[in-house]
Amino acid sequence: MNRSELINQIRTKKNFLCVGLDPDIEKIPKFLIDEEEDPIYTFNTRIIDATAPFCVAFKPNTAFYEAYGLSGITSLEKTLKYIKANYPNHLLIADAKRGDIGNTSTMYAKAFFNRLDCDAITVAPYMGSDSVKPFLQFERKWAIVLGLTSNEGSANFQQLKVNGKDLYLTVIETCASWGTKENMMFVVGATKADMLDDIRKIIPEHFLLVPGVGAQGGSLQEVCKHGLNKDIGLLVNSSRAIIYASNGNDFDTKAGEEAKKMADEMSQFI
Repeated sequence: MNRSELINQIRTKKNFLCVGLDPDIEKIPKFLIDEEEDPIYTFNTRIIDATAPFCVAFKPNTAFYEAYGLSGITSLEKTLKYIKANYPNHLLIADAKRGDIGNTSTMYAKAFFNRLDCDAITVAPYMGSDSVKPFLQFERKWAIVLGLTSNEGSANFQQLKVNGKDLYLTVIETCASWGTKENMMFVVGATKADMLDDIRKIIPEHFLLVPGVGAQGGSLQEVCKHGLNKDIGLLVNSSRAIIYASNGNDFDTKAGEEAKKMADEMSQFI
Protein backbone atom coordinates (compact mmCIF):
# COMPACT_ATOMS: atom_id res chain seq x y z
CA MET A 1 0.00 0.00 0.00
CA ASN A 2 1.47 3.33 -1.01
CA ARG A 3 0.84 6.71 0.58
CA SER A 4 -1.94 7.86 -1.73
CA GLU A 5 -3.78 4.56 -1.27
CA LEU A 6 -3.54 4.88 2.50
CA ILE A 7 -4.86 8.43 2.41
CA ASN A 8 -7.72 7.31 0.16
CA GLN A 9 -8.67 4.54 2.61
CA ILE A 10 -8.67 7.02 5.50
CA ARG A 11 -10.89 9.49 3.67
CA THR A 12 -13.20 6.78 2.34
CA LYS A 13 -13.69 5.09 5.72
CA LYS A 14 -13.54 8.39 7.65
CA ASN A 15 -11.17 7.10 10.30
CA PHE A 16 -7.46 6.56 10.92
CA LEU A 17 -7.72 3.73 13.41
CA CYS A 18 -5.14 0.96 13.68
CA VAL A 19 -6.19 -2.08 15.72
CA GLY A 20 -3.37 -3.75 17.63
CA LEU A 21 -3.54 -7.54 17.69
CA ASP A 22 -1.75 -8.40 20.95
CA PRO A 23 -3.26 -11.71 22.12
CA ASP A 24 -2.45 -12.85 25.64
CA ILE A 25 -3.54 -16.39 26.60
CA GLU A 26 -4.23 -15.16 30.14
CA LYS A 27 -6.66 -12.51 28.86
CA ILE A 28 -8.47 -14.01 25.89
CA PRO A 29 -11.82 -15.73 26.64
CA LYS A 30 -11.33 -19.04 28.41
CA PHE A 31 -13.81 -20.90 26.23
CA LEU A 32 -11.52 -20.36 23.23
CA ILE A 33 -8.64 -21.99 25.06
CA ASP A 34 -10.84 -24.93 26.05
CA GLU A 35 -12.49 -25.44 22.67
CA GLU A 36 -10.14 -24.28 19.92
CA GLU A 37 -7.08 -25.99 18.48
CA ASP A 38 -5.50 -22.58 17.85
CA PRO A 39 -7.21 -20.17 20.26
CA ILE A 40 -4.96 -17.23 19.36
CA TYR A 41 -5.78 -17.50 15.68
CA THR A 42 -9.51 -17.89 16.35
CA PHE A 43 -9.45 -14.93 18.73
CA ASN A 44 -7.64 -12.82 16.13
CA THR A 45 -9.91 -13.68 13.22
CA ARG A 46 -13.03 -12.85 15.18
CA ILE A 47 -11.53 -9.54 16.33
CA ILE A 48 -10.41 -8.77 12.77
CA ASP A 49 -13.83 -9.48 11.26
CA ALA A 50 -15.59 -7.37 13.89
CA THR A 51 -13.27 -4.36 13.67
CA ALA A 52 -12.31 -4.28 9.98
CA PRO A 53 -15.23 -2.00 8.99
CA PHE A 54 -14.03 0.61 11.50
CA CYS A 55 -10.27 0.69 10.95
CA VAL A 56 -7.71 1.13 8.19
CA ALA A 57 -4.82 -0.88 9.65
CA PHE A 58 -3.96 -3.90 11.78
CA LYS A 59 -0.80 -4.16 13.88
CA PRO A 60 0.18 -7.53 15.35
CA ASN A 61 2.90 -7.15 17.99
CA THR A 62 5.23 -10.07 17.32
CA ALA A 63 6.22 -10.47 20.99
CA PHE A 64 2.72 -11.72 21.79
CA TYR A 65 3.29 -14.59 19.37
CA GLU A 66 6.99 -15.29 19.91
CA ALA A 67 6.25 -15.84 23.61
CA TYR A 68 4.45 -19.08 22.71
CA GLY A 69 7.22 -20.55 20.59
CA LEU A 70 6.55 -22.32 17.31
CA SER A 71 2.80 -22.50 17.87
CA GLY A 72 2.68 -18.75 18.43
CA ILE A 73 4.70 -18.05 15.27
CA THR A 74 2.31 -20.32 13.37
CA SER A 75 -0.65 -18.34 14.75
CA LEU A 76 1.02 -15.11 13.65
CA GLU A 77 1.67 -16.35 10.12
CA LYS A 78 -1.90 -17.61 9.80
CA THR A 79 -3.23 -14.28 11.10
CA LEU A 80 -1.19 -12.30 8.58
CA LYS A 81 -2.39 -14.50 5.73
CA TYR A 82 -5.99 -14.12 6.90
CA ILE A 83 -5.76 -10.33 6.83
CA LYS A 84 -4.11 -10.30 3.40
CA ALA A 85 -6.69 -12.69 1.95
CA ASN A 86 -9.77 -11.05 3.41
CA TYR A 87 -8.86 -7.40 3.99
CA PRO A 88 -6.22 -6.47 1.42
CA ASN A 89 -7.05 -2.76 1.66
CA HIS A 90 -5.99 -2.60 5.30
CA LEU A 91 -2.40 -1.60 6.02
CA LEU A 92 -0.67 -4.52 7.71
CA ILE A 93 1.98 -3.47 10.22
CA ALA A 94 4.39 -5.87 11.90
CA ASP A 95 5.19 -4.35 15.29
CA ALA A 96 8.55 -6.06 15.61
CA LYS A 97 10.89 -3.16 16.47
CA ARG A 98 13.75 -4.66 14.49
CA GLY A 99 17.04 -2.92 13.83
CA ASP A 100 20.60 -4.23 13.54
CA ILE A 101 23.67 -3.99 11.35
CA GLY A 102 22.95 -3.80 7.63
CA ASN A 103 23.04 -7.44 6.56
CA THR A 104 20.92 -8.48 9.55
CA SER A 105 18.38 -5.72 8.94
CA THR A 106 18.19 -6.82 5.32
CA MET A 107 17.23 -10.32 6.44
CA TYR A 108 14.66 -8.92 8.87
CA ALA A 109 13.18 -6.92 6.00
CA LYS A 110 13.04 -9.96 3.73
CA ALA A 111 11.36 -11.97 6.48
CA PHE A 112 8.57 -9.48 7.10
CA PHE A 113 8.17 -7.94 3.65
CA ASN A 114 8.74 -10.93 1.39
CA ARG A 115 7.88 -14.05 3.36
CA LEU A 116 5.16 -12.63 5.62
CA ASP A 117 3.98 -9.98 3.13
CA CYS A 118 3.57 -7.20 5.70
CA ASP A 119 3.20 -3.66 4.41
CA ALA A 120 5.21 -2.05 7.20
CA ILE A 121 7.46 -2.84 10.13
CA THR A 122 8.45 -0.86 13.21
CA VAL A 123 12.19 -0.19 13.31
CA ALA A 124 14.54 0.73 16.16
CA PRO A 125 17.09 3.31 14.92
CA TYR A 126 19.60 3.12 17.78
CA MET A 127 22.34 1.61 15.56
CA GLY A 128 22.00 4.38 13.01
CA SER A 129 21.60 4.22 9.25
CA ASP A 130 22.62 0.53 9.11
CA SER A 131 19.51 -0.36 11.09
CA VAL A 132 17.05 1.67 9.00
CA LYS A 133 18.12 1.95 5.38
CA PRO A 134 17.76 -1.75 4.45
CA PHE A 135 14.02 -1.53 5.20
CA LEU A 136 13.68 1.32 2.68
CA GLN A 137 14.82 -0.74 -0.31
CA PHE A 138 11.47 -2.50 -0.80
CA GLU A 139 8.88 -1.02 -3.13
CA ARG A 140 5.51 -0.11 -1.59
CA LYS A 141 6.75 -1.00 1.90
CA TRP A 142 7.19 1.19 4.98
CA ALA A 143 9.73 1.53 7.77
CA ILE A 144 8.04 2.95 10.87
CA VAL A 145 10.88 4.36 12.96
CA LEU A 146 10.65 4.70 16.73
CA GLY A 147 10.76 8.45 17.32
CA LEU A 148 9.23 9.37 20.67
CA THR A 149 7.57 6.51 22.51
CA SER A 150 4.77 6.66 25.07
CA ASN A 151 6.43 4.65 27.84
CA GLU A 152 7.81 6.28 30.99
CA GLY A 153 11.33 5.06 30.21
CA SER A 154 11.47 7.16 27.05
CA ALA A 155 12.86 9.92 29.28
CA ASN A 156 16.02 7.87 29.89
CA PHE A 157 17.41 8.51 26.40
CA GLN A 158 14.92 9.98 23.96
CA GLN A 159 14.37 13.22 25.83
CA LEU A 160 18.00 13.91 26.74
CA LYS A 161 19.47 17.20 25.58
CA VAL A 162 22.35 16.70 23.16
CA ASN A 163 24.06 19.91 22.02
CA GLY A 164 21.05 21.78 23.33
CA LYS A 165 18.51 19.76 21.34
CA ASP A 166 16.20 16.94 22.38
CA LEU A 167 17.68 13.66 21.16
CA TYR A 168 14.38 12.40 19.75
CA LEU A 169 14.20 15.44 17.46
CA THR A 170 17.70 14.71 16.16
CA VAL A 171 16.76 11.06 15.58
CA ILE A 172 13.61 11.99 13.67
CA GLU A 173 15.33 14.66 11.59
CA THR A 174 18.26 12.40 10.70
CA CYS A 175 16.15 9.35 9.89
CA ALA A 176 13.80 11.43 7.74
CA SER A 177 16.76 12.35 5.54
CA TRP A 178 17.30 8.66 4.71
CA GLY A 179 13.81 8.05 3.40
CA THR A 180 10.76 9.94 2.21
CA LYS A 181 7.17 10.52 3.25
CA GLU A 182 6.37 7.67 0.83
CA ASN A 183 8.30 4.95 2.65
CA MET A 184 8.87 6.14 6.21
CA MET A 185 6.63 6.84 9.18
CA PHE A 186 7.48 7.57 12.79
CA VAL A 187 6.15 6.23 16.09
CA VAL A 188 5.13 9.04 18.43
CA GLY A 189 3.30 8.15 21.63
CA ALA A 190 -0.08 9.68 22.40
CA THR A 191 1.03 10.53 25.92
CA LYS A 192 3.54 12.98 24.37
CA ALA A 193 0.93 14.85 22.30
CA ASP A 194 2.17 18.31 23.24
CA MET A 195 5.57 17.45 21.73
CA LEU A 196 3.99 16.85 18.34
CA ASP A 197 4.22 20.55 17.51
CA ASP A 198 8.02 20.41 17.40
CA ILE A 199 7.95 17.10 15.54
CA ARG A 200 5.62 18.48 12.88
CA LYS A 201 8.06 21.35 12.26
CA ILE A 202 10.60 18.71 11.18
CA ILE A 203 8.34 16.25 9.37
CA PRO A 204 5.16 18.10 8.40
CA GLU A 205 4.02 15.55 5.80
CA HIS A 206 5.07 12.17 7.20
CA PHE A 207 2.57 9.75 8.69
CA LEU A 208 2.83 9.12 12.42
CA LEU A 209 1.87 5.87 14.11
CA VAL A 210 0.48 6.89 17.48
CA PRO A 211 0.07 4.27 20.23
CA GLY A 212 -1.13 5.07 23.73
CA VAL A 213 -4.71 6.26 23.16
CA GLY A 214 -7.09 4.42 25.47
CA ALA A 215 -5.57 2.05 28.00
CA GLN A 216 -2.35 4.10 28.29
CA GLY A 217 -4.25 7.34 28.87
CA GLY A 218 -3.48 9.27 25.68
CA SER A 219 -6.09 11.72 24.36
CA LEU A 220 -7.29 11.46 20.77
CA GLN A 221 -8.33 15.11 20.85
CA GLU A 222 -4.86 16.24 21.90
CA VAL A 223 -3.14 14.02 19.35
CA CYS A 224 -5.29 15.48 16.58
CA LYS A 225 -4.85 19.04 17.83
CA HIS A 226 -1.06 18.80 17.59
CA GLY A 227 -0.48 16.07 15.00
CA LEU A 228 -2.93 16.34 12.11
CA ASN A 229 -1.70 17.55 8.73
CA LYS A 230 -3.47 18.24 5.42
CA ASP A 231 -3.51 14.50 4.59
CA ILE A 232 -4.53 13.51 8.15
CA GLY A 233 -1.06 12.03 8.61
CA LEU A 234 -1.96 9.89 11.61
CA LEU A 235 -2.55 6.23 12.34
CA VAL A 236 -3.81 6.03 15.91
CA ASN A 237 -3.39 2.58 17.41
CA SER A 238 -5.56 1.00 20.07
CA SER A 239 -4.99 -2.53 21.32
CA ARG A 240 -6.19 -3.49 24.79
CA ALA A 241 -9.12 -1.06 24.90
CA ILE A 242 -10.58 -2.77 21.83
CA ILE A 243 -9.55 -6.42 21.83
CA TYR A 244 -10.23 -6.95 25.55
CA ALA A 245 -13.49 -5.00 25.70
CA SER A 246 -15.12 -8.25 26.86
CA ASN A 247 -13.94 -11.73 27.80
CA GLY A 248 -17.32 -13.36 27.20
CA ASN A 249 -18.87 -14.98 24.14
CA ASP A 250 -19.55 -11.49 22.82
CA PHE A 251 -15.87 -10.43 22.90
CA ASP A 252 -15.78 -9.78 19.16
CA THR A 253 -19.05 -7.82 19.16
CA LYS A 254 -17.81 -5.63 22.01
CA ALA A 255 -14.49 -5.12 20.23
CA GLY A 256 -16.38 -3.97 17.15
CA GLU A 257 -18.42 -1.55 19.24
CA GLU A 258 -15.28 -0.05 20.77
CA ALA A 259 -13.62 0.27 17.37
CA LYS A 260 -16.73 1.96 15.97
CA LYS A 261 -16.77 4.36 18.90
CA MET A 262 -13.21 5.41 18.17
CA ALA A 263 -13.84 5.59 14.42
CA ASP A 264 -16.87 7.81 14.98
CA GLU A 265 -14.78 10.12 17.16
CA MET A 266 -12.12 10.28 14.45
CA SER A 267 -14.62 11.06 11.70
CA GLN A 268 -14.97 14.65 12.91
CA PHE A 269 -11.34 15.25 11.89
CA ILE A 270 -11.60 13.85 8.35
